[in-house]
Amino acid sequence: MKIVLLLISVISIGLGLTAVAAQHDEYPVASPPFSEGIFPCSNCHAGLELNTKKRELKDEHTSIRLHHAEKERWCLDCHNGPNRDKLKLADGEIIDFTESYRLCGQCHGNIYRDWKAGIHGKRVGFFKGGKRTYFLCVNCHNPHDPKFKPLKPEPPPTRPESQYGK
Repeated sequence: MKIVLLLISVISIGLGLTAVAAQHDEYPVASPPFSEGIFPCSNCHAGLELNTKKRELKDEHTSIRLHHAEKERWCLDCHNGPNRDKLKLADGEIIDFTESYRLCGQCHGNIYRDWKAGIHGKRVGFFKGGKRTYFLCVNCHNPHDPKFKPLKPEPPPTRPESQYGK
């Protein structure tokens, strides 16, 4: 009995690891829309002393205005301090900018769920049997000021019988 339970545990762990590994390949994404000359961040940040103190940026990045939970957030909550070419999840895991959807999904879980399901966001290509590309959150939303102008909804579809007098 113990051997069977041990075998089931090993299989479950193996399947779980496979699911985690597949998660990143499951959502092939478009390139992040970096501003010209800004990436890789290490071009400027390499060799600089890391200052983790929350402060107003006065020398560089002065065009960035944080309007995204600004009272609770600071640059290094999302950007990795030691390696600025990476992002940092709340649990400390370091990720690439191409996985930024995982970072956004930590706080915006319902939208992340909808993004993965294809309800929110944009994707191009095929949904079944072909290659598709998911657009990252930052392809539509500025991560520092993510407000998106409300869209006017399209009118509801017209019933065929109302068009033909039936």
